[in-house]
Amino acid sequence: MKMKRLAYASPVNPAPSGISDYSEELLPYLGMYFDITLYVEDGLRPTNPHFARHIEIRPVSRLERDHRRHPFDAIVYHMGNSPAHVGIWRALQRTPGFVVLHDFVLHHFMLQEMVALRGQIDRYRVEMRRRYGAEGAHVAELMLRGRFPAAAFDFPFCEDVLECALGVLAHSRYVLDRVVALKPGLPTALVPMGIPLPPLIPRNEVRTRLGLPHDDLILASFGHINPYKRLEPALRALRDLRDIRPDARYLLVGSISPNYDARSVVERLGLTEAVTITGYVARSAFEEYVAAADICLNLRHPTAGETSASLLRLLGAGRPTLVTATGAFTELPPGIAAQVDPDESESDLILAYCRLLAERPDIAAAMGAAARAYVERYHTLEGAARGYATFLAHQGGWGEVRPLRTTPLWDVEARHVAEVRTGDRSASHRFADHPPVQQPASASTPSSPVQTVAGALAELGLTEDDRDVLATVARAMHEMGMVL
Repeated sequence: MKMKRLAYASPVNPAPSGISDYSEELLPYLGMYFDITLYVEDGLRPTNPHFARHIEIRPVSRLERDHRRHPFDAIVYHMGNSPAHVGIWRALQRTPGFVVLHDFVLHHFMLQEMVALRGQIDRYRVEMRRRYGAEGAHVAELMLRGRFPAAAFDFPFCEDVLECALGVLAHSRYVLDRVVALKPGLPTALVPMGIPLPPLIPRNEVRTRLGLPHDDLILASFGHINPYKRLEPALRALRDLRDIRPDARYLLVGSISPNYDARSVVERLGLTEAVTITGYVARSAFEEYVAAADICLNLRHPTAGETSASLLRLLGAGRPTLVTATGAFTELPPGIAAQVDPDESESDLILAYCRLLAERPDIAAAMGAAARAYVERYHTLEGAARGYATFLAHQGGWGEVRPLRTTPLWDVEARHVAEVRTGDRSASHRFADHPPVQQPASASTPSSPVQTVAGALAELGLTEDDRDVLATVARAMHEMGMVL
């Protein structure tokens, strides 16, 4: 069988978008199914050395002409809420294709496209009123004055993208339900977001490298810091937590939005000595900070409907993590992450979860192991590529889907070789400083790791009846050195 030709339009590094990493990890697996031509923003010079050897790269402005001359079997466009997608959006308008919708709300992108890049202020006003009425017109005026209200998330501005789409792939039911409501009948597919399973880096070893105390209770958040990342409720919880654990500290790992003065928030709450803002860090440093954290916070509200790759990396690294109970995050199974309601109880819930995880290392260990097992089972790069291929084959009427190459185009794990040999589960790669899971005082000596962790997992929403899940978690905990 001859390989189908796929045009793939996406940001790649050094384009400043999380989708750059996403695509660079997915492409070698998609290459098992397709002959890929990668289309990037005009003038962008990809930094991934593997591209030159395995994938043809073209400027996205050439896609329409290339498709006319030698039609592709399918075209895939990646759309997110970032200026890195401008050329992709314009190509989609000229040549319809299948859209991977990373954010349901594209309002901020469309504002930049219409106003900042094209100067079409009146068009933006007209479209906001036409689509969303007087309330939309009011929000438009606020946005044009440089204010970014939470109400902007109520006006997705993705309708033009859906009109050009032959079908939509997304990573959450949350997004697909809203797509179908806007454009009934549009073919859609729920495809897992795949990531390489993060390496297991010993906690105290990495704390030594980062200059962090071994015994402190470290909370951490990752990614771009903006007004929607729930920093103030988290900091209020930290302030109260320090009454009980004076050694508690908070790492904010990522860049800061120019529209948000995070440092003044920290100062106002009297937490300057307890909070460290690193600024943007490279991927290897990101993984080290993840390994150094005792508890991770991945909070955001309102949501643009995004599925967070950074969250999957936290879960895959086996970190007990708090998430906001909104959008796609509510689709996580019980026991994988602690859900925090974005209401008046938010700070209290954050505090309660942090106290529980700090005081009960057995629960923290079980939660981290459940998270890693979940990512390892449901968010593989192989599964993601298979999801793309299955949907595109169905839409194209190609028949049976099977990879025509037996291995990915290149090894996306290669960058970890210096730290952790891929697949090695030896003791040197364990989270060595986590105490072993402790048997509940009322229980008899367990006959299996499943019974050992069942009590702790029950407090996270699972029961002993969930045998398949518990078995997977127990295996993950054994591999991570958390079960003796």
